[in-house]
Amino acid sequence: MNKLLTQHDLEGLLLSNRIVMAPMTRSRAANGVADVLTARYYRQRASAGLIVSEGIAVSPEGTGYLFTPGLYTADQGTAWKCVTDAVHEAGGRIFAQLWHVGRISHTSLHEHGSTPVSPVARRAQDVKTYAWVAPGMPGHVPVSDPRALDTEEVSAIAGDFAAAGKRAMEAGFDGVEVHGANGYLFDQFINGELNNRQDRYGGSIENRLRLLLETIDTLRPIVGSHRVGVRISPFSRSYDLRPFEGERQTWLALATELERRQLAYVHLSDQHALNLESDKNFFADLRRAYSRTLIIAGGFDQKSAELALQEGKADLIGFGMPFIANPDLVDRMTNGWPLAQADRDTLYGLHGSHGYTDYPCYRVSSGATAGRL
Repeated sequence: MNKLLTQHDLEGLLLSNRIVMAPMTRSRAANGVADVLTARYYRQRASAGLIVSEGIAVSPEGTGYLFTPGLYTADQGTAWKCVTDAVHEAGGRIFAQLWHVGRISHTSLHEHGSTPVSPVARRAQDVKTYAWVAPGMPGHVPVSDPRALDTEEVSAIAGDFAAAGKRAMEAGFDGVEVHGANGYLFDQFINGELNNRQDRYGGSIENRLRLLLETIDTLRPIVGSHRVGVRISPFSRSYDLRPFEGERQTWLALATELERRQLAYVHLSDQHALNLESDKNFFADLRRAYSRTLIIAGGFDQKSAELALQEGKADLIGFGMPFIANPDLVDRMTNGWPLAQADRDTLYGLHGSHGYTDYPCYRVSSGATAGRL
């Protein structure tokens, strides 16, 4: 049996297959607002069992890249309603990934050139972001020096996520995913080497996990626990995050806390937790601590995804890059059709439909195109 193509009950939300379109920043939203091309892009890919949107900033302060969409204004919410309507009309399911980048940002992205924020005032070394090189000239620039959030500011961030979560549900999303992975704000707080704060958000494992768990707990009564997912990346080295003492215990403690909250899912953003040379028992211990729906993404093809499902390592598999050039990825996997390759020159930036919504579906015969949108 091909388990990848079977249905999955996601806490009462029936998914048509176990293929997840993983979140991918495309930097296509001028002025931070989704548009008609955004709606077309996601509609074209609605055959995925679940779509997790690109990262959506919960506040201007949480923005880290040019042309990324937000959910902190009424206009942004209205724009996303057009997107979710398009996905639902095509039979799809879509969660909004809520995002705060923390220190991975640049002053040119913020009003009045304000400084990016972080658990501590330490810049990520050798890290660049997509911002303004000069007025009207986008490009890659080193991230700016951040300032440390004070305690009250940290507490307020959960409120920003709650407000964005409310807008997401009003906009018709089927749920929300808290982006706790890949070196962004929550990952910065969790990392014990970086986070040397002396207040209730730093030091112990409990304190370093506090912001993420407070944010989830603030969202739960608004969205419903069964409609909240969270993305994490155990042992992440993204954006100058470094090893820290008690790293294993930290991630297992988080898994235990997430199990207690009965969420829609936990989403591992890569396969590091599966392939740790130094600790081959970590993933098994993580799976024991967290027994509910688990998504794993990062470098899978159809064969390796099927194996992971058959071995019980995951319930759903996330695919990123394959969905860019293959809007009909599910059909291609179902029928054994070859996959197209994405044009890397158009992965990011305002290129109109080129490299975004103009990838064709597989041609099943001469002169015929299967289901092109």
